Amino acid sequence: MTAPAASSNALDMSNYWMPFTANRQFKAKPRIITGAKGMHFTTDDGRTLLDSSAGLWCVNAGHARPEIADAVHRQLMTLDYSPAFQMGQPGAFEFAARLAKLTPEGMDRVFFTNSGSESVDTALKVALAYHKARGEGGRTRFIGREKGYNGVGFGGISVGGLVNNRRQFNGQMLPSVDHLPHTVDIAKNAFSRGLPEHGAEKADVLEGLIALHGADTIAAVIVEPVSGSAGVLPPPKGYLERLRAITEKHGILLIFDEVITGFGRLGTPFAGQFFGITPDLMTAAKGITNGVIPMGAVFVKREVHDALMTGPDNAMELFHGYTYSGHPVACAAGLATLDIYEREGLLTRGASIAQHFEDAVHSLKGRPNVIDIRNVGLMGAVELAPRAGAIGARGMAVLQDCFDSGLLIRNAGDTLVMSPPLIATTDEIDQMVDMLGTVLDRTA
Repeated sequence: MTAPAASSNALDMSNYWMPFTANRQFKAKPRIITGAKGMHFTTDDGRTLLDSSAGLWCVNAGHARPEIADAVHRQLMTLDYSPAFQMGQPGAFEFAARLAKLTPEGMDRVFFTNSGSESVDTALKVALAYHKARGEGGRTRFIGREKGYNGVGFGGISVGGLVNNRRQFNGQMLPSVDHLPHTVDIAKNAFSRGLPEHGAEKADVLEGLIALHGADTIAAVIVEPVSGSAGVLPPPKGYLERLRAITEKHGILLIFDEVITGFGRLGTPFAGQFFGITPDLMTAAKGITNGVIPMGAVFVKREVHDALMTGPDNAMELFHGYTYSGHPVACAAGLATLDIYEREGLLTRGASIAQHFEDAVHSLKGRPNVIDIRNVGLMGAVELAPRAGAIGARGMAVLQDCFDSGLLIRNAGDTLVMSPPLIATTDEIDQMVDMLGTVLDRTA
């Protein structure tokens, strides 16, 4: 029998140091979630919250899917763990093969990790190892992008471009990193529907960085096809195409960080397919197991992988890995998740409701302090003007009011972000937007 969930008044909150949270503020007024099912969370006081953010971009098939729970239980009772080094287990090979059928053509080599952050650091290592294996070991520089979020490992924050993720750790990040400018231009692109018209030329800054550093020093460019954590920043029309052309011209690897956009968020399995662009490496996590078990992956073009398959057969080709790479239980959760995605058509369902989602989100134009609305696929953002001298305070006030009113939403500073589970109905999308609109009228 499951014990009843403790209320926030009964919890000792002193020991748990919460991630990406204002701990003192939270513990003064906790927001405690004790259950979830389908499209809803349950709070410790018995209220339901409509989930407008798929947890943290990850619960694409909705909460508490019995198929996944049953698969996890069976795996725990069959093979709960097996060493990932020099040993294999069937689930890892089966899961990799299933995933390879979903990726852009030619990206059929899979390295398992435990998170998006680990996936990014793994991709960076693979890029360095690839160039060294080809006799171009001088290619050690990475190019990231301003406002990019690439996880929280030292590699990820080095190539990432969110200042608050970097400022406490300056001086100890990767030394050979440069950044492309971000593509946000509210003056020209405010309230764009889908991809903004202006800004593709910002990709050409890469040519300047190549001229500055030399192409023979640059290993890879890493970008999110759609920046998520910075507040849903769709790329300008033609921008990603330019990046791909420039990187190919100079022999530089292109890495798509698809931790958020992967697994149906744009109405295709991956964003590369949405944009018609195949990168050289691609990171994933979040939706790979529907958020049930921590897991990530790096998808690698076959020619990149094969460049490392040299030397004696008994030699390790890549000195890298994790204790839990290809964990049996994570693989079982992932396989069950893929079954749901395929059976219910969730990896492409977003394409059929994206227009409705776009219209709903843009209906918030004109609400108090709304200065921009952005969307692509099932990703939407409503940016608010900051309060004087208190950046982020307005967004946090809206988040709290939404929580109190029955809506779970994310804020990135003063930007409210929506990325509903892929099972969301049009009525539920309308409900999310109506609830947010009411809160904006009252709080923003």
